[in-house]
Amino acid sequence: MVESYSKNANHNMRRPVVKEEIVELMRQRLADNQGHLKELATFAKEENIPVIPHETVAYFRVLLQTVKPKKILEIGTAIGFSALLMAEFAPNSQITTIDRNPEMIDLAKENFAKYDKRQQITLLEGDAVDLLADLDETYDLVFMDSAKSKYIVFLPQVLENLAVGGLVVLDDIFQGGDVAKPIEEVRRGQRTIYRGLQKLFEATLDNPDLTASLLPLGDGLLLLRKNAPSVKLPD
Repeated sequence: MVESYSKNANHNMRRPVVKEEIVELMRQRLADNQGHLKELATFAKEENIPVIPHETVAYFRVLLQTVKPKKILEIGTAIGFSALLMAEFAPNSQITTIDRNPEMIDLAKENFAKYDKRQQITLLEGDAVDLLADLDETYDLVFMDSAKSKYIVFLPQVLENLAVGGLVVLDDIFQGGDVAKPIEEVRRGQRTIYRGLQKLFEATLDNPDLTASLLPLGDGLLLLRKNAPSVKLPD
């Protein structure tokens, strides 16, 4: 049994904001995962480990094959599902992925050893706040799927390491619809996440140095394109 997420699962990840019948249509009609990706998706569901839902998987397939990123950064590895998805649909890319959960790191290492046949993926162990400052690569695509309240903390360094024209994709930014409510209606245990996401929206959605889009896939994606060599964010 995988204990990390069974004990601490975010209840919002099971609350997609699109109509239930549309979510079901997307998950049933979009092409299924194959091979090891199907195996890992099944394992994650059985163990209540948060990986991107199937409608987001399908979006990533199109995004990766269109953008063809050469260097990808991921914050939040979990069992390695999304990193392996990116490796499959961006076969010429090099992927750096960061996680600090020892249980997830062990599982990801096992999965990368078995399935990362082209050796595209490098796993960095530790807190992203510390590791991001030491990265000297320039990335074409960054996928953030970690602590939601920390997105705004990670973002300045992420943008520093992102190529002009590069994309940042941030997952689970709707929190089951909580982000649209007054803070008084949000459970106290979720208010730190709420405040962090509101700061993220304030910093990005109307920023002239970025092009932003909110996508209602899964629990919501925020897509950012870097338009200028230096992106000014509010203090």
